[in-house]
Amino acid sequence: MHTTLEILTHPLLQPVRHGFFTRRGGASSGLFAGLNCGFGSSDQAEIVAINRGRVSDAMGVGRDRLATVHQVHSADVAVLRAGDQATDFAKIRADGIVTDQPGVALAVLTADCQPILLADPQAGVIGAVHAGWRGALSGVIEAAVGAMNDLGATRIRAVIGPSISQRAYEVGEEFMDEFLTEDTDLQRFFSGGPSGKPMFDLPGFGLMRLRDAGVTAEWTGHCTYSDPDRFYSYRRTMHQHEADYGRLISAIAL
Repeated sequence: MHTTLEILTHPLLQPVRHGFFTRRGGASSGLFAGLNCGFGSSDQAEIVAINRGRVSDAMGVGRDRLATVHQVHSADVAVLRAGDQATDFAKIRADGIVTDQPGVALAVLTADCQPILLADPQAGVIGAVHAGWRGALSGVIEAAVGAMNDLGATRIRAVIGPSISQRAYEVGEEFMDEFLTEDTDLQRFFSGGPSGKPMFDLPGFGLMRLRDAGVTAEWTGHCTYSDPDRFYSYRRTMHQHEADYGRLISAIAL
């Protein structure tokens, strides 16, 4: 297994420290081989802690300064303020986290859902969002942008990291109906798949929600499902009838 971390970055977020970490360079083995950062997986907790420590080191923050939330596919966003302990946020049920505090890394975990890192470098405000289809549809992106605005951000840039791409994301008619009930224009994010079922463009939908919220946004273009050497994928695990799957981490720090 690779011992060096592979960290994807994007020019849109420069000069803010950030990274979409792939599975390369971690201490986990077996199904989780690589940099599994999910305590929610059945991987050994002490190994996950080692992996998270490597991420903290790579982000240049102390190991007690990596803030993640208890992700629940909601539209809720937590705000980390002066005096808050980063480690306390692991208990908070939310899917986004924003801050204007230096020396803290905000992170989200994904395995097909969209990891979104956001920054207004001039204002010194950052955010990290876990946006699966449910969270994105219910407004987690807009909630994060609003929370950043409340901290003084005015010119936010965002990058969507490795996510499941449309060509790998077959859904049911009832899934599509949830979107079309909200807005029939959302039909454009669905196309017919090889089996006749709809295929959903999750990153395309995320980009639209970000841009509609006034954010300059891009997607890195990486598909988690299609690249098992680099990315964990919940859906690939299901298709291969594996017992469990690792979680990728994406982080940003001032």
